[in-house]
Amino acid sequence: MLRLNNIEVMYNNVILVLKGVSINIEEGKITTILGANGAGKTTTLKAISGVLRSERGEVTHGTIELAGERIDRMMGHDIVRKGVVQVFEGRRVFANLTCAENLIAGAHVEPSSAAMRQRMDMVFEYFPRIAERRHGRAGYLSGGEQQMLAIGRSLMSNPKVILLDEPSLGLAPLIIEEIFTIISRLNKEQGVTIGLVEQNANLALRISDFAYVMENGSIMMEGPAAQLLDNADIKEFYLGISEHGERKNYRDVKSYRRRKRWLS
Repeated sequence: MLRLNNIEVMYNNVILVLKGVSINIEEGKITTILGANGAGKTTTLKAISGVLRSERGEVTHGTIELAGERIDRMMGHDIVRKGVVQVFEGRRVFANLTCAENLIAGAHVEPSSAAMRQRMDMVFEYFPRIAERRHGRAGYLSGGEQQMLAIGRSLMSNPKVILLDEPSLGLAPLIIEEIFTIISRLNKEQGVTIGLVEQNANLALRISDFAYVMENGSIMMEGPAAQLLDNADIKEFYLGISEHGERKNYRDVKSYRRRKRWLS
């Protein structure tokens, strides 16, 4: 569905952020990108969704293809029309609009009002809390409800691929579990392809099919999610568990050893 071929990203024509990143996001699957802060995960998503130019960034090498069609030179709104939508970190709802108005804004590429209503009904089915608050202003929602609204808004354009950037950020554990359950349902029931950037490695790998680990703008490890979840280095660095099953303080784990670059 989505293929990144050896891409490099530079900001302000000076700062090289991504260094030869190659990623495949398979159709109908959930693909996770793990990595510490500053590894280049969010930049990777922005390169796909076409918003880099608004931040003085640019794909300077390599290609990004959606179903075989090159999209790295397209504008962001054209990429949305092709079926790729990004849910940004920090929720970013339109606080002064109602929940229903936020959803309508997400359907701006949908020419049919009947189809828009059907999509909205689907969103309300997956997110009943949003249905209950459809006439209330989005700025008054809780953090978890705003995240649900942001994901629901992305569904309104009938996307082929949804790029989720840190959907668990700043949320309570029970809300995180609820949101990840809905993400998994959307993938299985609606067939939506999902690219996920997440710090909660345990939860992300549990719902994913395939995963990549980024470090300093490069892919350092990749493999089936279940295999990475069982990898000793991943356990120690991201889950704080040693090879002997002892739980360690996350802050004490400075780096992982990358025993295998490619996992088969």
